[in-house]
Amino acid sequence: MMIEIDGSVGEGGGQVLRVCLALSALTGESIGIKNIRINRATPGLQRQHMTAIRAVAEVASATVSGVRIGSSEITFSPGRRRGGTFCFDTKTAASTMLILQALLPVLAFADRYASITLVGGTNNPMAPQVDYVLNVLNPTLASMGFEYKLRLIERGFYPRGGGVVEVLTEPIGTIRPLQVVRAGSISGIKGVSHSRNLPTHVVQRQARAATQICAGGGYSNVTVALDAGQGVKAPSKGSGIVLWAKTSTGGILGADALGAPGKPGEQVGAEAASSLLVELSARAPLDAHLTDQLIIWLALANGCSKIKTSTLTLHAVTAMLVTEALTGCKFKTRGEIGAPAIVECQGNILR
Repeated sequence: MMIEIDGSVGEGGGQVLRVCLALSALTGESIGIKNIRINRATPGLQRQHMTAIRAVAEVASATVSGVRIGSSEITFSPGRRRGGTFCFDTKTAASTMLILQALLPVLAFADRYASITLVGGTNNPMAPQVDYVLNVLNPTLASMGFEYKLRLIERGFYPRGGGVVEVLTEPIGTIRPLQVVRAGSISGIKGVSHSRNLPTHVVQRQARAATQICAGGGYSNVTVALDAGQGVKAPSKGSGIVLWAKTSTGGILGADALGAPGKPGEQVGAEAASSLLVELSARAPLDAHLTDQLIIWLALANGCSKIKTSTLTLHAVTAMLVTEALTGCKFKTRGEIGAPAIVECQGNILR
C-alpha cells in the first residue's frame, strides 16, 4: 500500500520532499508525493532535489519514478537500507547540506558504515552552511547519540559550485531523546569567517564587524577563525560568516550570512551578528533553523523529547505535519508561529 502525501502542505517547499524520503526509507513504507514545490517560482524538482532523491534511493535500495527536472510527482518504494561507498554530484551549485539532511537519518540506521562524497554547493543561500552543520547541528546530534564525521574538502559557492564534502557514518541502535528547555548562560561566541578567490581582507572585515556588533550586544568574548583558503585555487568565488553560541544547558544557537557582488564585508559580518543577537534575545537554547532540522530526529529518539526554540517556524510545523502523517508520531507545541515555543515529541517510530 502506498501512502499519498500532498507536497503543498505547510510551507510546501523542498523540505517536505526530504522528510518524506528519509521517513519512507526508515519505515519501509512506499510513498507517492504530488504537488512538489508547486508554489515556488520554479515549481517541481530541481537538480538539488533530484540528487537527494537518487542519493536516498541508492542507500535505501529504492525503486523511484518521476525523477526529472520540473516534475511535481514522484513515487518512492524503499528496500533494504545499506551502507557502503557512494559519490553524489549535483553538477551545479545546489546545496550539499540539504542533500545530507535527507541522507543522515537513513545512514544512522543503515546496515553498516558508509562513506559518502557530496559535490556541489557548501555555502548556499536559503540552506544551512557547512560550517553551521559542523558546529551547531552535529554537536546536537552527538548529544542524542549519533556521532559521524563531516569533512570539508573544498568550498563551493553559487553559481559555480564545485565544493566537496566527505561524510563517514556508523549505524547506531538508538537515538536518545533531547531535553533542552532552559536558556542558561552564554560564555562566549565563536565563528568562522570564510572566503575563496577573494582578497584576504574580506574575511578580516567580516570578522571585525561581527565582533563589534556582538560586543555592542553585550557579548565581548567573541572568537572568529579566518579561512581565506590562501594558496588554493578554489572552483568558485564567494564569502560568508557563521557564528554560534553554546548555552550552559546544552543548547546551541547559530546564525550566518553570505557575501554577494557589491556587498561589503562589514555588512556580511553585521548581518550574521545581528541575526545571532536576535536568536539570543529570545532566551531559548536552540535557534529556529536548528529546530527545523531536528524534527525528524525527535521522532526517531527512543523516548520523550522536549525542546524550546527561539522561533517556531512554518518550516518546523511542516516537518511535524509530514512526520505525523507518515509515522503516527505526535508533536505538541506551546507557542505561536513566529514566536518562541516549546516542542514535545514522544519518539521511537522504529520500535
